[in-house]
Amino acid sequence: MKTTRVLFIATSHEKMGDTDETTGVWLEELASPYYIFRDAGATLTIASPAGGPIPLDPKSRSIILATYNTKRFLKDVQAMEFLSHSLLLEEINPDDFDVIFIPGGHGPMWDLADNKKLKQILEKFNHENKPIGAVCHGVVGFLSLQNEAGGSWVKDKKLTCFSNREEELSGLTSVVPFLLETRLVSLGAIYSRGEDYVGYVVEDGNIITGQNPASSKAVAQKIVALVTQNKLAQKLEPVSN
Repeated sequence: MKTTRVLFIATSHEKMGDTDETTGVWLEELASPYYIFRDAGATLTIASPAGGPIPLDPKSRSIILATYNTKRFLKDVQAMEFLSHSLLLEEINPDDFDVIFIPGGHGPMWDLADNKKLKQILEKFNHENKPIGAVCHGVVGFLSLQNEAGGSWVKDKKLTCFSNREEELSGLTSVVPFLLETRLVSLGAIYSRGEDYVGYVVEDGNIITGQNPASSKAVAQKIVALVTQNKLAQKLEPVSN
């Protein structure tokens, strides 16, 4: 993936609804893809609606839920610097990037569900068939997209996201503004899910989605494979006279 430019689009929202709890990005959903893309030689950039530091869901930093990559990330000065200086989403030019990755956590449910700039970026990316990956609640960024006929873009798309069952098990069904699985299905998406909290990935052309934090590594790996495949295909295209 050398010279491939990856744009992470993360939440700036850190308040969990009307509760006193805080939220943000779920660290595993950013950390694993970060290392997979970086180790593959990609150039990484991160943007958010408010710019600046990206809030981390405190629960995702806990020792109980720690993974190899979250522990590695928190001790990595370069990685933490990356997280602390996101660009303002409004200033992003989609032509400057080859891949988009949207990590979840509950924050996106409030500031990425109907973000006009995100809509513009994703629709342009999709029109150009560039790879887009989203995990867990990051899939909420697809809700406002429209197809060329002006209808819902998610209609007939094969997608997954944090399931209603997982939301219920998390005790947050009445806290989130809506249930993402329910909303996708209501818009006509071909939704599917795996077991609770177990990695599950769905591919539909250039769109790769993961159900939960455990899916983030596989989504990033599939994006790397897709980029490699696309570059190989370009090399093999016959040159016109």
